[in-house]
Amino acid sequence: MNPALPADDAPRFSPGSIVRARGREWIVLSGSTPDVLRVRPVTGSDEDATRLHLALEPEPVAPSTFPWPTAEQRASHDGALLLRDALRLSLRRGAGPFRCLGQLAVEPRAYQLVPLLMALKLDPVRLLIADDVGVGKTIEAGLITRELLDRGDVSRFTVLCPPHLVDQWVKELDRHFHLKAVALTASTAARIERDLPVSESPFTAFPYTVVSLDYIKADRRRAEFTRACPELVLVDEAHTCAASTGGRHQRHELLAELARSPDRHLILLTATPHSGDDLAFGRLLGLLNPDFAALPTAQGDDRERLRERLAAHLVQRQRGDILKLQGQDDHEAPLFPRRERVDLPYKLTGAWEAFFAAVLDYCAGVVAAAEGDTSRERLNFWGTLALLRCAASSPAAAALALRCRAGLAADDPGRDALMDRLFDGAEDTTADDDVEPPAGGADPALSALITQAEALAGQDDDPKLRALTERVTQLLNGGFHPVVFCRYIATAHYLARHLQARLPKATVIAVTGELPSDERELRVAALGEAERRVLVATDCLSEGINLQARFSAVVHYDLSWNPTRHEQREGRVDRYGQPALVVRTVLMYGANNPVDGAVLEVILRKAASIRESLGVPVPLPDEGHALSQALLKAVLLRRRGASPSGRSPPSSPWPWACSPRCAPSTRPGPPPPSAPPASPRPAASTPKTCSPTGSAPSAPWAAKTPPAPS
Repeated sequence: MNPALPADDAPRFSPGSIVRARGREWIVLSGSTPDVLRVRPVTGSDEDATRLHLALEPEPVAPSTFPWPTAEQRASHDGALLLRDALRLSLRRGAGPFRCLGQLAVEPRAYQLVPLLMALKLDPVRLLIADDVGVGKTIEAGLITRELLDRGDVSRFTVLCPPHLVDQWVKELDRHFHLKAVALTASTAARIERDLPVSESPFTAFPYTVVSLDYIKADRRRAEFTRACPELVLVDEAHTCAASTGGRHQRHELLAELARSPDRHLILLTATPHSGDDLAFGRLLGLLNPDFAALPTAQGDDRERLRERLAAHLVQRQRGDILKLQGQDDHEAPLFPRRERVDLPYKLTGAWEAFFAAVLDYCAGVVAAAEGDTSRERLNFWGTLALLRCAASSPAAAALALRCRAGLAADDPGRDALMDRLFDGAEDTTADDDVEPPAGGADPALSALITQAEALAGQDDDPKLRALTERVTQLLNGGFHPVVFCRYIATAHYLARHLQARLPKATVIAVTGELPSDERELRVAALGEAERRVLVATDCLSEGINLQARFSAVVHYDLSWNPTRHEQREGRVDRYGQPALVVRTVLMYGANNPVDGAVLEVILRKAASIRESLGVPVPLPDEGHALSQALLKAVLLRRRGASPSGRSPPSSPWPWACSPRCAPSTRPGPPPPSAPPASPRPAASTPKTCSPTGSAPSAPWAAKTPPAPS
């Protein structure tokens, strides 16, 4: 018998190591110590686990390896599949900390394991994942779901999400985690329920479901869902379930009812947990723990204690945070592409300038004539706003909007939905809000505008389109594959037709909300096979279909009045899995368009400034679109030579500026509405500016930091 090694000289074996002892190979398991190894045979199961006391073993325990395979050992395709399955099954009972690794078809990054580690420390799991757009929140949530299933902690789960994300969730769960989920929406639920016994619910018949929030929030369906709700619930775009307007209180009531179950696991996903509304933010946090709802208003020691408790339930990281903390090997591909932003001002000239001036004059006259009559003023405002937005987009959109008569009454229940469409306010309706809003009426003056719009739609010398064509040509020549985002269906077809004629060597297609989601994805996939490709799309593609594998540039042809939509558009391309090292974004605006100037300076750049100051995206508070309405009204009344109050115009060229201390950005941008267009200047850094209320809103959960220098 050979003498055993002393304990101090014995080799150290980490869990997962392969060792040889007693004439066979073993896998070292967790729970081992320097003196005693907990092991199981390589060819055995967990029931065969035993312990090896190193000092008592007749032969020293030594590291072991398997020889590399040789060409003579090659087998058939069936043999390769068998080997693959064996490896995956062995991972299911491996010594590592995660059991889900054998069921993944994706290689998660190290930072994506952080939410999983946090979740495994919670019972029940109540987690808010608020990582940046494109970081991979779906992967992070899927890892937690797969791990809980493989550990046996849950047997069923459901994903609640906006309607346009249902199909994407079903595909991602199947593709990356081998989870076959059933989609339940207004269009599929009836068919699925017909095939079930009368006494059975889809939530008990199918263990994995993806459910549309709009479908399930109705009272009659909500009662059935809460009765049969699975143990694990994931909520995507969770911030849309915290607001108290637009019918979204029904969503919050549903989630609050689910959260009252003490054993239910709840995972909330959103890139914008705080929308500038402290009440809504508190309601969102209250889903994790009722105590957290008081955080936005808490003070002193109570606030600090709540923050410390919340830290175990909230993970929020920006891309810069991840890059700083994780570091990167020189031989590894970058975690995220570098985003290069470029402004592209254009100037309307000739007939196009005359048409837009006529639209502005008409709209200003209509708004001014209705002052004092609240009901009439509201109706006129909707029509003028619809006309302005379509005219700024393209002559084709303007002509179509003018042909459709606006028939909405002041007290019409569809008013909120129309206002959301006009101001780009509804973040979860992007799939079907690209239809041109009606702007026509009985006013004879509109006939001349219709004639002008239709004449311009058939011409080829559109200054805005010319600027786009030149920039798209540069992007194609630089090796980029651009996506051109516009606001309306008519504009998308107008652009695709003209771009294809001007770029004969490129393949150009338009994808809009006219198409069902499956056909949109098929068209995008087919276009991805072309060597030189240009995709023209409305905001129906700003959510729901990932474009990073096929496209590497984004052009904002139409400014959105909601900064979140710009980030959504860019996030479809600049996200986890983008193979390009650089993603380029181009923001187009009219240098002599006062509406573009106001939106760009007051809404978009102020939102960018707030994000730069806080490090997190915080949408500008605009309850009821009051800010946007006041902004547009100021532009129109200034066009008539009067300020909104009826007094003489202020000396500042920007009457809607948030305060006298807010100097215009030094970045090249459109001139004031009353000033002639300025020549472009070299790009400079954007100085910190205040929000429209005078100061940037603070993030209640953010750590205290010294104020940035002014």
